[in-house]
Amino acid sequence: MALPTGLVLLLFLFVYAHSPSVGSDRFTRIENGFHTPPDSIQTSVYWYWVSDNISKEGVVRDLEAMKKVGINRAFIGNIGLDPDNPLYGNVKIFSDEWWDILHTALKTATDLNIQIGIFNSPGWSQSGGPWIKPEQAMRYLASSEMMVTGPQKLKVRLEKPDKDFQDVRVIAYPVSSENLQTINAANAKISSSPVIPGIEKIADGDNSSEVTLSSGQNLLVDFVCPEPRTIRSISVFPGHNPTKVHAELMVQVGTDFHTVKSFDVDRSNPNLIVGFDPYGPVVISLPETTSEIFRIIFSNAKPNSSIAEVSLSSAALEERYVEKSLGKMFQLPHPFWNDYLWPVQPEVKNKNLVIAPEKVLDISQYMRKDGMLEWAVPGGNWMIVRAGMVPTGVKNGPATPEAIGLEVDKMSREHIAYHFDSFLGEILRRIPAEDRKTFKVVVEDSYERGGQNWTDGFIETFKSRYGYDPVPFIPVIQGKVVQSRDASDRFLWDLRRLIADKIAYDYVGGLRDVSHRHGLTTWLENYGHWGFAGEFLQYGGQSDEVSGEFWSEGDLGDIENKVASSCAHIYGKGKVSAESFTCAGSPFSRYPARMKQRGDRFFTEGINNTLLHVYIEQPYEEKFPGMNAWFGNEFNRKNTWFYDMD
Repeated sequence: MALPTGLVLLLFLFVYAHSPSVGSDRFTRIENGFHTPPDSIQTSVYWYWVSDNISKEGVVRDLEAMKKVGINRAFIGNIGLDPDNPLYGNVKIFSDEWWDILHTALKTATDLNIQIGIFNSPGWSQSGGPWIKPEQAMRYLASSEMMVTGPQKLKVRLEKPDKDFQDVRVIAYPVSSENLQTINAANAKISSSPVIPGIEKIADGDNSSEVTLSSGQNLLVDFVCPEPRTIRSISVFPGHNPTKVHAELMVQVGTDFHTVKSFDVDRSNPNLIVGFDPYGPVVISLPETTSEIFRIIFSNAKPNSSIAEVSLSSAALEERYVEKSLGKMFQLPHPFWNDYLWPVQPEVKNKNLVIAPEKVLDISQYMRKDGMLEWAVPGGNWMIVRAGMVPTGVKNGPATPEAIGLEVDKMSREHIAYHFDSFLGEILRRIPAEDRKTFKVVVEDSYERGGQNWTDGFIETFKSRYGYDPVPFIPVIQGKVVQSRDASDRFLWDLRRLIADKIAYDYVGGLRDVSHRHGLTTWLENYGHWGFAGEFLQYGGQSDEVSGEFWSEGDLGDIENKVASSCAHIYGKGKVSAESFTCAGSPFSRYPARMKQRGDRFFTEGINNTLLHVYIEQPYEEKFPGMNAWFGNEFNRKNTWFYDMD
């Protein structure tokens, strides 16, 4: 019986591969490559120039030491630690001496054939500097509001929420009187147990007054109204202290109290990298509830937590709108899959409480550049909203003071190109091409700069993408319900989806494209710690190379490396790096044998290239054990076991 041609070929290949001579030759090649890796096998290192402590002699000796132990790729990061630290050096970034040292480093690397990458901005996160102007920065949609009653001919100057405010639209929409009722210190008796003098400040309309919560004791606050009141939402405004507390809203029915809603108020991390509205209100929608007595119980408060204001309102509000519009994001390093999912809320039955999108008027044409509005107000109550962009205030870092500035807009290719030109472009202009032949890589570390929710031309892009106008839905970003709860949630989903897409394609993709135009490639840790407004796999897909990360101890590495290897599989990338053996504390206590198990583990998760963390530039030959920092293993020439890595 004749065998099929394909089967004959498979049998031939099997026999050939398992013949003694072929197997022996293959193993010999593997063994030789293990003992003497070719230059195509890159061992990389983060090469940090820390706090102005660098020297021309130091960078030369560092590179020679790297070459000796087989490190053939170094990523330069200009890092600045605590500016009050007395151990700052004298070589200021962008000074003539700094440029001379950088030139020396790139020329020496060229001579030694060590590939160089440079972080795309000072600091390890993320993309910014003093050259970024407010109108090029990460921005969010802010607004000022004014309630007016018509009919009347109105002439008034509308307030700007911020000095760096950029107008987007002025809108107006009718407001039902049913949406304007709140329970407060003026119309209810407020008491507490334990008794707190001045507890009425918790509902006085003044967010500057605060009630401090005891971490070891529950606080019960009663609102007693002279007649039954109906509420549909509760807003809890934390004080300006890191605050985390559990809240339970109860209502008296007969002689008993029943729970209406139980929820957490978590504003425990006020850093802007987890949201541009650090103390934004926690807004919870409620089933329509009527009573004369309402009770809030605060429990399990973290130390120093405080509450500035509680608003029990008749208004139907968008639940967790601050979080849904990225004003407040996940506050710990690792967001999990369900941290940006929220339960569906029941629809509002009374349509007078919902803003009809067709009744939202764009009155931008009636406002002059100086903010003066002249408009014929129709009859009824109208809310006028001056909406525009404000910088999030997030800056690049950690960097030296001279190198810190606003983070560039992550949704604008134009601003990304300007950022590249202002930093890396200047390096390309100042240092002759023949002296930087091995400068090949633009580096982007893990994302740690929080979110933004607006950019230039966003309305037009939104319309083109989704086929509807976002302007009537601007009130949703302020917590109002437009059309329906479902429509409002869908708008916020579309908003977040477009932001994620633009972060991937305009930030990472934009930086990749401008890098390619200058003969460079990009290397990216394709995940975000703390607040991240993108989507890991899509984000990494737009970079030439991707990388994970793992620390010598702890849980950093539990998701980062699978994210990188999964991205590489999906987008066809053959190399998957990992920032390896990062750590904090206990300097000079770790050594290769202790590190091996962690390294082996993450090679099994798809990592196939090592980037050591960290080699700190050693400028002072007479000082031992050399320059060090609170982070990173000491992969440098002054460590006793460094040369044993060869």
